[in-house]
Amino acid sequence: MRIFKNKWFAKFAKREGITDIKLREVIADVERGKIDVNYGGDVIKQRIARVNEGKSGGYRSVILYQKNNKAFFVYGFAKSERENIDEDEEREFKELAKLTFSLSDDNLAKLIQQGAYTELKDDDQEENL
Repeated sequence: MRIFKNKWFAKFAKREGITDIKLREVIADVERGKIDVNYGGDVIKQRIARVNEGKSGGYRSVILYQKNNKAFFVYGFAKSERENIDEDEEREFKELAKLTFSLSDDNLAKLIQQGAYTELKDDDQEENL
């Protein structure tokens, strides 16, 4: 399973203290079938716990996800800031998922090189390919 975060989400995660290790744990839960909200169209929403707190008051993340393939963290927010994404945003994320999962490996590598995406590494190192 390859896991990525887009540039916007990387800034959000850094600001909120969400580590790559935590993001890997989120995807491990998803791979075990623990999906909080499945919007369809390869778009899911997962809760992320705050440090030393539970998930209920933590963060929400929108992930473009295909089982045993790839996951892209593309949007996040604190539950205290908003309850959910709206229907227009849901539609836009589904369109983004179609485009993202249609990328060739070469095109994805170019986007990583340009800084649009960062691939998560096992050792919590942010490294671009």
